[in-house]
Amino acid sequence: MEQRADDDLTVEVMKMKDLDDVMEVERQCFTTPWSRYSFACELTDNQFSHYIVVRHIGKVIGYAGMWIILDEAHVTNVGVLPEYRGKGIGELLMRSLMAVAKNHGATKMTLEVRKTNYIAQNLYSKLGFEPVGIRRGYYIDDGEDAIIMWKDSL
Repeated sequence: MEQRADDDLTVEVMKMKDLDDVMEVERQCFTTPWSRYSFACELTDNQFSHYIVVRHIGKVIGYAGMWIILDEAHVTNVGVLPEYRGKGIGELLMRSLMAVAKNHGATKMTLEVRKTNYIAQNLYSKLGFEPVGIRRGYYIDDGEDAIIMWKDSL
């Protein structure tokens, strides 16, 4: 899968060679980043996982991943370097994930988002996700609740 978003952006399947760049995005985005080992296992050992990266002039500036089990896709993570936020990269990643999920037979998609991450919540709502519940104390770094969101039709 390689999708051109414009002359400078590409969306590609994440590969092992991308992990150094993905880890940099992860460190800049999250207070409790996933380990390199976790990403490596997702790419090599998890038959349900699908991960993509977005590149700007060849540089990885964001990534996203999900698990597809039967007809459901569960977004595991989305990260965009801080200097590229607010430029539609998150939306590009999510629309790309949705397309991959649909191509693999998923008909619906779910995710969790921090209760205080209003920017992400607005993006997910724009894409048709609706809040359906709360996971209390979901985030281990600070115990913040997560809002569970679903999109019932891909």
